[in-house]
Amino acid sequence: MVASMTMESFSWYAQLIKPSWAPPSEVFAPVWAVLYLIIAVTFGYVFFRALRRTMDPMVAVPFALNLLFNAAFTPLQFGLQNNLLAAADILLMLCTLIWAMIAIYPHAKWITYAQIPYLVWVAFATVLQGTITYLNF
Repeated sequence: MVASMTMESFSWYAQLIKPSWAPPSEVFAPVWAVLYLIIAVTFGYVFFRALRRTMDPMVAVPFALNLLFNAAFTPLQFGLQNNLLAAADILLMLCTLIWAMIAIYPHAKWITYAQIPYLVWVAFATVLQGTITYLNF
């Protein structure tokens, strides 16, 4: 069931109209592998400090929301095959990432700087998803 859903999802995505500047699908896995490493280290640090109460736990809220929106994207895009929900989700991912970067800056500037590659990719992905949504509406 999972394998057929995956093949069906990839087939569905391959048939979508995409802008000429959309990267090939092979680019996404290595980029996300690097970004997930950055996320694991930096978000882990934030959650560790928040749980130990060496930082206001409210600072961790945008990080938690960002993880939630990040985790929701693939099921929305490929599971439900819903471009509009995926576009709304990635926009929320971008907003919570910016919020997280601002919230952590007074406590650990290095985390804000470490998020820059993630920010650049999510901003690009937001424009890409918005364009795909528009082209396939």
